[in-house]
Amino acid sequence: MARLNLFYLFVTLLLSISLKPCYGLPEKTTSALFIFGDSTAHPGNNNYINTTAGMRADWKPYGQNGFFEAPTGRFSDGRVFVDFIAEYAKLPLIPPFYQPSADLTNGVNFASGGAGVLPQTNQGLVVDLQTQLRSFEEVQKSLTENLGEAEAKALLSEAVYFISVGSNDYVAGYLGNPKMQEYFVPEVYVEMVIGNLTNAIQVLYEKGARKFGFLSMCPLGCMPLMRARNPKSSEGGCFEAASGLALAHNNALNAVLTSLGQLLKGFKYCNSEFYTWLYDRINNPASYGFKEGVNACCGTGPYGGVSSCGGKRKPVEFQLCDNADDYIWWDSGHPTERIHEQIAKTLWKDGPSVGPYKLEDLFFDKEKLTIADILDAPDEEHFQY
Repeated sequence: MARLNLFYLFVTLLLSISLKPCYGLPEKTTSALFIFGDSTAHPGNNNYINTTAGMRADWKPYGQNGFFEAPTGRFSDGRVFVDFIAEYAKLPLIPPFYQPSADLTNGVNFASGGAGVLPQTNQGLVVDLQTQLRSFEEVQKSLTENLGEAEAKALLSEAVYFISVGSNDYVAGYLGNPKMQEYFVPEVYVEMVIGNLTNAIQVLYEKGARKFGFLSMCPLGCMPLMRARNPKSSEGGCFEAASGLALAHNNALNAVLTSLGQLLKGFKYCNSEFYTWLYDRINNPASYGFKEGVNACCGTGPYGGVSSCGGKRKPVEFQLCDNADDYIWWDSGHPTERIHEQIAKTLWKDGPSVGPYKLEDLFFDKEKLTIADILDAPDEEHFQY
């Protein structure tokens, strides 16, 4: 009889644990997301600044796939990869920093189309990385005022900081600037970009950031824009000088991140082999569900490499494909939403070329509660039967 009562007590205890809410225990919540970068992650910040049409995309057919009610400024037929990451992390869409009255508690997107690591890149037309960092300081102060110092520190230390920037430094800031090519050999220029990017990472770390995500350089020379600029464009190949800069950048970034992971306590990061990942899709589109890997869906000229999509830039004439989902490239320098979704899934948990952490690990890295954790919790309501 005593054994039966003991068994009944144990079963009742387990039922009370599984059926009753765990009062007094913290609910598992996702981390906030702060985004820094260029047009790859741009949510529309350039809509609010004084700039040219070349740095904006808030008109049709941008955003044409219907996810948004109207064009938002994203350089895509729909969403960009950070929108999918927010979805996977169970967050709402992360608002642009310049959007009035934005809720900051889930994170902020500071990215600016055309921005570079270096302030000289598209200077005066974009929000460069250093300015984005200063904007983050404003957000930090606002969160501290609204949440209190302790809660704001906790939010910022648990947040994920995603950085996607650098391509404009090479495409516009170097290859598009003969003076820069006179002053710097490619290796020195890459070192300068990487040095400034490293400083930005350290600034965020000093402000409490511990978890980082990075989108490395794609094969820049294979963008329709760069194919059209290729001196050997008649041969149909990628512009190797641009792709070489991308590879050098990625190699240097890998080395820096490895060092920071050893030197900075608590520093965790997710990085990707985006170059190889996208290069394979460009050359083997059918293997990934695409029909076209070279030409842009929206644009004009060779490969659709003239940035005329939407008719707001010169020239105003442009062609638009029938189905953007068939294409790797949406316009002369930006991929379609389908590619953005695929890279987001790869970064989140599916990519063998992603590491040392997947983004899912960074957002949901708290240890799972066990029965032992529950039994040790200082709340006697679990033991009522």
